[in-house]
Amino acid sequence: MSIATPVIADRIFPKSLATNISLIFGGAALTAISAQIQLPMWPVPMTMQTLAVLLVGAALGAKRGALSLSLYLALGAAGLPVFASAKSLTGVIPTAGYIVGFVAAAALVGYLASRGFSSTPLKVALSFALGSVVIYGFGISGLMLALGLDMSTAIAVGVIPFLIGDVVKAAAAAALLPLAWKLVR
Repeated sequence: MSIATPVIADRIFPKSLATNISLIFGGAALTAISAQIQLPMWPVPMTMQTLAVLLVGAALGAKRGALSLSLYLALGAAGLPVFASAKSLTGVIPTAGYIVGFVAAAALVGYLASRGFSSTPLKVALSFALGSVVIYGFGISGLMLALGLDMSTAIAVGVIPFLIGDVVKAAAAAALLPLAWKLVR
């Protein structure tokens, strides 16, 4: 078992409660902004949210990443228009499973980042693939519950159309995160 290492945020920012709170709010804001960059599709829009979620986890680590995405979820649940198409939670019920999955995915990718999975392209790609599987698992379940879809239909509309985009996002992150590490070392 590998020993935990600092994530990239720990190399850039001083450790303090104020810094942690700022990073958590910053990650939620980045995700909210990324949700507005989208291609409308049914029942799930294609957005840049997943890239933001996985980057937040990788950059902040498991705890702050999960807290950041929990804050994002809470802001939408409270009625703020932070989700795709500037909607709150009531406007995105069919995709709520994905949003809940963001919390778990950020925690997983953050955990992996603290074990060195943000320093090489292959490890970044692997951690992002695993994070995406988590998001898809929650998302498929949500689509099945909210829309009454069977699993194959939920996969057909909630996973398949997004695979190419997720590969491109993971490739971009696999190139950028190791470069960021080189810049802060």
